[in-house]
Order: sequence, then structure tokens, then C-alpha cells
Amino acid sequence: MRPSTITGLSLLIALVGASGAVAADAKRTQAPPAEPTAVIAPTSSFVSELRFGLSAEDPWGPEGRNTSANLTGEILFAKPFTASDLFTSYFVPRPHVGGSVNFQGYTNFAYAGLTWTVDITPSFFVEGSLGGAVHNGDRNHFYTPPDRSALGCSPLFRESGSVGVRLAANWSLMATVEHLSNGGSCADNRGLTNIGARVGYSF
Repeated sequence: MRPSTITGLSLLIALVGASGAVAADAKRTQAPPAEPTAVIAPTSSFVSELRFGLSAEDPWGPEGRNTSANLTGEILFAKPFTASDLFTSYFVPRPHVGGSVNFQGYTNFAYAGLTWTVDITPSFFVEGSLGGAVHNGDRNHFYTPPDRSALGCSPLFRESGSVGVRLAANWSLMATVEHLSNGGSCADNRGLTNIGARVGYSF
């Protein structure tokens, strides 16, 4: 075999060996692939709480003289955003919608607004809400039946206050007072003040 051929084969073997060594070194120094990490998204619900209960309709007014009672229901939605600390979060309200149906055919109404809930202890809380309501009550400025409240117009302003206790992780019980009036925007402004109790289920 010619010397040039032997030299060529030697160079080829040396190159192959060198490339193999480089590949081995690269394999040893290459960082191991990262383990796949499970991304857990925070659980949230569009609906925050459901409430239902009973109330006495305007017990000190015309519609309450016959012990008029209502069936009530309310949906509270999740807060639009969360605050970084607990105190600030109390100022972020939950939107709500609800309704009240009278068993004796007196004033029914539907409402919407904002609710602020403040924890006094882990089990005890207070809350307030503001909003508006539409109703089918008396709006006749000339004559109001003696058993009806003169509400003047629709919609009305609605305010409510509650005190409540958490019975379990998801269940709560609260006493609520609500008031509806037109704030003097109509000639008649008797208004309605209802008191009652509600049960809430949180998601």
C-alpha cells in the first residue's frame, strides 16, 4: 500500500475519532431536559353565591297589614378583580341581581346592584348593597288603594343591609333589611321596607 494511502486512512481515522470524542463531551456537558411542570390555574367561578329566603313585605306599611310575605332570590357574581390585601379587598364589591315575588299579589320587583361584604370574624360578617329595582307596584298619582304603597314611579333606588353567620364552608345564614324608594324623584314616595332571612350557598 502506498504511503500516501496509509497517511490518508490515518487522517480519516483520526477525524472520526475526534468527532466521536467531541460528540461524547457535548453529550456529557449538555444540561438534562427540564421535567415538564404542571401549570395549575387558579379556580374561579363566574357566579360567587346563590341566595334564597323569605321576607315580610313592608310590615309597618299598607301592604304589610295582612302579613304579606315574599319569596326572595339573589345571585352574586365574582368580584371583577382581587386586591393584594384583605382590607383593600373589602372595598371591591360583588355585582348582584335578584328578585322578590309576593305571595298575595302585592308588589313584586327585580333588582341589580353592588354588594360589599366585610368579615368581622371568620364566622360572622356584615354587608351592605346599593342598586336599583323595577317593580309592578302602585304608580297611580291620583288614587292609591288603601292596601297598597304609593311608590310613585319605576325604577326605584334599593339599599339593603345584612348581618350573617357562616354555618359551614359553603353555607351561610343572614338577616336582611331592604328599602326601596324613588328618592323624591316622583310625587309619591311611600317606599317599601322589607325584613327577612336568607340562606346563601357560596361556590
